[in-house]
Amino acid sequence: MQSLAVLNVVGLTSSLLGENTPNLNRWLETGHLRRIRPMLPSVTCSVQATYLTGKLPREHGIVANGWYFRDHDEIKFWRQSNQLVEADKLWDHLREANPEATCANLFWWYNMNSTVDFAATPRPIYRADGVKIPDILTRPMSLRDTLQHELGPFPLFNFWGPNTTIRSSQWIANAAKRVAELHDPTLSLVYLPHLDYTLQRNGPDHPATAENLQEIDAVCGDLIRFYENRGTRVIVLSEYGIEAVNQPVHLNRVLREAGLLEVRNEQGGEILIPGESRAFAVADHQIAHIYVRDSADLPAVKALLGAVPGVAELLEGDQIREAGLDHPRSGELIALAAPGAWFTYYYWLDDALAPDFAPTVDIHNKPGYDPAELHLDPRLRFPKLRILRRLLQKKLGFRYTLDVIPLCAEQVKGSHGRPLEDPDLFPVFLTNIPLSASDTLEATGVYPLLCHCCLSENETLT
Repeated sequence: MQSLAVLNVVGLTSSLLGENTPNLNRWLETGHLRRIRPMLPSVTCSVQATYLTGKLPREHGIVANGWYFRDHDEIKFWRQSNQLVEADKLWDHLREANPEATCANLFWWYNMNSTVDFAATPRPIYRADGVKIPDILTRPMSLRDTLQHELGPFPLFNFWGPNTTIRSSQWIANAAKRVAELHDPTLSLVYLPHLDYTLQRNGPDHPATAENLQEIDAVCGDLIRFYENRGTRVIVLSEYGIEAVNQPVHLNRVLREAGLLEVRNEQGGEILIPGESRAFAVADHQIAHIYVRDSADLPAVKALLGAVPGVAELLEGDQIREAGLDHPRSGELIALAAPGAWFTYYYWLDDALAPDFAPTVDIHNKPGYDPAELHLDPRLRFPKLRILRRLLQKKLGFRYTLDVIPLCAEQVKGSHGRPLEDPDLFPVFLTNIPLSASDTLEATGVYPLLCHCCLSENETLT
């Protein structure tokens, strides 16, 4: 079986390849580029699950980065158990062709309790005093100590949040190289999110994009040379393109003002209570699952949200089925944002009543995705002093809240999730592996190509 490394450069599109990507350009002189038609939803967890199973969300069950878990009566984002993906994975199928095939998953999602052979994924330590310590979970467990001893602690606070930098993607790349040297896996899945986060923060047209492209291009160039020197084939792909946005849309506030969404005041901050709400939205970039408790409310909810500026479409019934999202985890309605718009999770009507997690980086407690976490609150005159004060509290052993995130969404300049129509904003599939000619791939078509690139002439999948 032929070894293969798949570099997931999230946010990369053909429109971004050019003078700022010299390493990828040189590599493509002997290769070719294919565009991938955006799937719905064009968000990380759904796209990765489709790439690695060849199935749509109706079959693998990953309808978004997070959803309403009806059996728990909780909205949960960024779960990590691979058991949530309800379909066979690429590496399992490769073992059918060759039982000796191995897989290393370096920070692709759903990397816990998986059947891969080698794994590394973020797993912070949450202490009882409220302190969050950067750490990782690995398979084998001993790999954690090896990587962090040789590379230093995983730079979690450069991975997500207002201090996001190239350091986290560089650390993942270095970890991937070390795993290759130690274990020589057949399939290596390498997640490089740097471009994704900077494009969401600044938008694709920001002057900083040039530097961000140069940074991730250097990481890619180094990894490509490393793998190809080992005789490993390389594919560079992305999950979605990011478009400029300037219109945050607050669906939950609309539902609350209509008396459909319930909250509870907990020591001065309001908490969304989904099970007591007649309707609520689970916002995820440019899509939102709308959960409606009583089907009799569906027409009214659809009419209400359909009139909100920034809502392009509300899918229901057969439309959800046609989109491949007819799964029990999906909402009764699915909202798609208009061009230039995106959905917030905000449900409070007065910032003085915002929950205590709202001005913090807290991806697990927020009942929706919050890209404002990439920014510092502009209302803080001296945000770095606020951070230093909070870190001093941490060092002294006090409980603290790193409350530096804005409660306004206007700073967010890039988003994704809705299927974009401009081919220059399609995600890409780059390789110098000889493949049959095709201009555009479906998202489900990535899986068979990955299989093909791993198989030798005498190997087949059943």
